[in-house]
Amino acid sequence: MPAEQHWRPAACYRRTLLAVLVLGQTAAAVFALTRVMPLEAGNVPDTLLIYLFALLHGWIAVGCWTAVFGFLVRRTGGDRYSLAARHPAETLAQTALAPTAIVLPVCNEPVERTLSGLRAVYRELERLGRLSHFDFYILSDTRDPEIWLAEQAAWQALSRELDAGDRLFYRRRNVNLNYKSGNIADFLRRWGRRYRYMVVLDADSLLGGNTLLRMVRLMEREPGVGIIQTSPVVIRASTLFARFQQFASRVYSPLFATGLAAVQMGDAAYWGHNAIIRVDAFMKHCGLRKLRGPGLFRGPIISHDFVEAAYMGRAGYEIWLESSLPHSYEESPPTLEDELIRDHRWARGNLQHLWVLLTTPGLRFAHRMAFINGIMSYLASPLWLLFVILTIVIASSLSLPVSAALDGGMAWAAGLGLSTLGLLFLPRFLGIADIMANREGHLFGGNLRLIFSALFEAVTSLLLAPVRMLAHTRSVICALSNIPVRWAGQNRHEETGWQRAFDEHRLSLTLALGSAGIIGWIGSPTLMLWSLPVIIPLLLAAPTSVLLGRASTGDTVAERGLLTTPESGQPTPVIAEACSGAPLLPANPGLSNVQQAVLSPTMNALHRQLARSRPEWTTAAILRHCLEHGPEQLMDWQLSLLCRDRQALTRLHHLAWQAGQHSYWGQRIAALIPDPRRSTGERVETTDPHHAAAERPVRGTAAATLSLDTVDCS
Repeated sequence: MPAEQHWRPAACYRRTLLAVLVLGQTAAAVFALTRVMPLEAGNVPDTLLIYLFALLHGWIAVGCWTAVFGFLVRRTGGDRYSLAARHPAETLAQTALAPTAIVLPVCNEPVERTLSGLRAVYRELERLGRLSHFDFYILSDTRDPEIWLAEQAAWQALSRELDAGDRLFYRRRNVNLNYKSGNIADFLRRWGRRYRYMVVLDADSLLGGNTLLRMVRLMEREPGVGIIQTSPVVIRASTLFARFQQFASRVYSPLFATGLAAVQMGDAAYWGHNAIIRVDAFMKHCGLRKLRGPGLFRGPIISHDFVEAAYMGRAGYEIWLESSLPHSYEESPPTLEDELIRDHRWARGNLQHLWVLLTTPGLRFAHRMAFINGIMSYLASPLWLLFVILTIVIASSLSLPVSAALDGGMAWAAGLGLSTLGLLFLPRFLGIADIMANREGHLFGGNLRLIFSALFEAVTSLLLAPVRMLAHTRSVICALSNIPVRWAGQNRHEETGWQRAFDEHRLSLTLALGSAGIIGWIGSPTLMLWSLPVIIPLLLAAPTSVLLGRASTGDTVAERGLLTTPESGQPTPVIAEACSGAPLLPANPGLSNVQQAVLSPTMNALHRQLARSRPEWTTAAILRHCLEHGPEQLMDWQLSLLCRDRQALTRLHHLAWQAGQHSYWGQRIAALIPDPRRSTGERVETTDPHHAAAERPVRGTAAATLSLDTVDCS
């Protein structure tokens, strides 16, 4: 049961201080704006401009002061209220472990890259001699049969490599209800009661073995804690865009995470992965019902993690962000376009939180503020765009040129500009100062390269800010219009081509040209000068995204020692293991995974073990079509139905090997195994020893479990 929370007075003080600083600075900035702009009382555009400025300035100020808090906490030896500070390493080492499930939800993800990370985590725990307390679950929501067949093959190979048949499990849902939260909920209904804790990974996540042990032991020492969230940093970047994200994550994110942890304390948020959860409390209190509002606010909750943390807090449990826990990693989308696709989903999910915020009783104030902050992460973009438009409208209505209108308030304008720049760049300066104060500059290529890298990243961020603003505005409009989003796996490694870049950024180019034309028509050189930081990045959006989305440019920058991070220069053991493992899937040039499932005796036997027996009539027509014309002529749902049917796979395997030489399958076999008997049209029977060996069941409890549990999980 939740215990008494002694940290609350300190949390109240810190949050009050943050509010005073943010509101005070925002009030001063609004006052300066009224001295800069020739605003008229009662004028609707002028009044709206002031309100928008106050909201946007305040939101940016929250981030800046959070980073300042983080810097001060780090420079004064850490937060004495944090869980890690309460329990020294010596105490934790004497704490017993408890049964823990490490779950990896996947949906159309790159199979090799994803499971290599899970293998690295497994080997970390194995080296530490603590494997007996952990089980691993691959929870698949993949719909593409090419991918989920590869998942099953890679899972079998990994189980054999690790000799983990009784510890590494695979389950794929046939019905994808409620996205990732439904995937986790299905796991908990089936196997949750076997475990006291659950560690949730993402497809690109890594956690060090000692970090996992500390998380479990902290939960054991703190029965009132429901979730411990780590602060992952970005690793394994290849493109220039991902390297920028990796550098920013390593240099600036520690300040934001430490400051956020210091303000939220036991009312922190859950980020959906790289966290440990108390299973019993989660199952009792964190079930998510579908929203029952209009449009966007109806249906399953997409961004489930913040809501689950809020429900856990409502039940009296603490949620802690422990930024001091090391060796927590994730990856960045490789290109700007892939980040914006991900943000398109997240925008819809975060906006749904408005309904939760307004209709759910009993939520803690800190979790309500977390909802508001998440909503503003995307709503700020259309508000910023509206602010820019209002500025142009007001400037066009002035009887004097903009430069003349500003003459009386140039000192205020300079002060306001410097204040805004301070909000944007002070966290970057403090991040560099923190690294240098810790004498860690050599881990980033040296102090000089660290500074140049920070300047490089800052300029790039300024170039990308208007592009992100426009993309997020479109995402917000689509979400509010209730346009459904496509839920699929993320691109983890592909680059951006010119055609894709111009297709994605056509709107940016159009808006930039239109804005330049309007400002030119107004005839205000001053307004044009102030608008260039927005117009130029939008004009250059396509070539910028191509340049940033290439691994070659990323490698060139890395060769010059820029954007270096400690993990890229000296990978930790878990990163090195993830990057160096042997391939799990055999190379089969010329054969798709579906074709392998039909022709390969080993793969056919594996997939039959994981399939179910169904009435013959359900797949008879599809089987005939596949036999005559091949799997390319079938839709994904037809292939999935076929590959989930044990009898259909058996029949298709035998019939394909007995097919004539001019048939679809005969030609595939002839290309792979030239056989003189086929030149005479003789049928080749599947009585070879490889086929006989493949009839044996796959080793391990996992196979037996899955043959029973890959069912409709609605």
